[in-house]
Amino acid sequence: MNIGIFTDTYFPQISGVATSIKTLKDALEEQGHNVFIFTTTDPHVKKGTIEANVFRFSSVPFISFTDRRVAFRGFFEATKVAREVKLDVVHTQTEFALGMIGKYVAHQLKIPAIHTYHTMYEDYLHYVLNGHLLRPYHVKQFTNVYLKNMDGVIAPSKRVEALLKRYGVSIPLRVIPTGVDVKSLNKPATHDVRHELGIAPDVPVLLTLSRIAGEKKINRILNVMPEIVDEFPNVQLVIAGDGPDVEILQEQVERLTLEDNVQFVGDVPHDDVGAFYKMANLFVSASDTETQGLTYIEALAAGTKCVVYDTEYTENVFDNPCFGKVFTRPSEMRDAILSYLRENQTEIPPDKLKAKMKQISAERFASEVHQFYKEVIENYQEEREEDSNDKN
Repeated sequence: MNIGIFTDTYFPQISGVATSIKTLKDALEEQGHNVFIFTTTDPHVKKGTIEANVFRFSSVPFISFTDRRVAFRGFFEATKVAREVKLDVVHTQTEFALGMIGKYVAHQLKIPAIHTYHTMYEDYLHYVLNGHLLRPYHVKQFTNVYLKNMDGVIAPSKRVEALLKRYGVSIPLRVIPTGVDVKSLNKPATHDVRHELGIAPDVPVLLTLSRIAGEKKINRILNVMPEIVDEFPNVQLVIAGDGPDVEILQEQVERLTLEDNVQFVGDVPHDDVGAFYKMANLFVSASDTETQGLTYIEALAAGTKCVVYDTEYTENVFDNPCFGKVFTRPSEMRDAILSYLRENQTEIPPDKLKAKMKQISAERFASEVHQFYKEVIENYQEEREEDSNDKN
């Protein structure tokens, strides 16, 4: 099958969406399909760089999210490329520029288009004029307009499915949790992360890895750190990632006098993510806006237990304390972290980890997405035949 993925964010940009797309692309290609990425230009990719099956279109930084980009042209060029590679299906991963280009391409080539709804925009309205301009009903209208005339939509979690149903979305909807590349996360480490960070082998390490922004609630982790430090004076919290709230959190660290126990390490290259998860005793996330929990399952794939905010997605992932614990209140997060550190047993039993890996693998992810492609294509062809018969 020839698959066109249209996205405003892709490597070398670092985000959960970019990672999930790369994971899907690689897994589909391993299963024998041809995957073509239609995405934005990026300042970190030199002009003229040849990337196999990746087509980039002129773009500028996106307002309010300057670390993301939006294409400002490409409709006709993308259509020409799509004809040449004979796409069978369009899969959009954004509702903005490349998403609109993908819909246009599908219409021109008379092939079906499906969409993955990654972002709960209602959680991000505060970024636009502090929430004074847009309201949730604007998001509902926008979503329905975008999904109009689409042939299917993928929800990465039950939470997203419930939202789309509340919006009144009526096109075929399938819940397909994002998978992870278990092999890449467990490849032999090329360097000692703890040594580079100046952390001794016997020091307990907590890791949080994400975009450093308000919705990730990293401030809540910092708020419980003093109590954790009281019992474990040498504990280290490693904050990996970049974003608009780095300075705010650094000021919080100073106010709480946690300078000796917290490290900000910036963005972690994709190839090094597995090594970071593995060096930690626990992965911690206080974010209550996750739609697919990608960092959770990456941490598990690397064999690291988690303490994360409880959502609909976590219900099926953390079904055994050997994988981690969930919380809704900061005190529960603190108690869970302390409980694991006291036990000093943060290794996941190999047999249980192996079974969990099958559940969250990239192979499973790609197989379920491909099956949805097939169903959507069949439905599309049947509808076209019916339309043709009606006209005759």
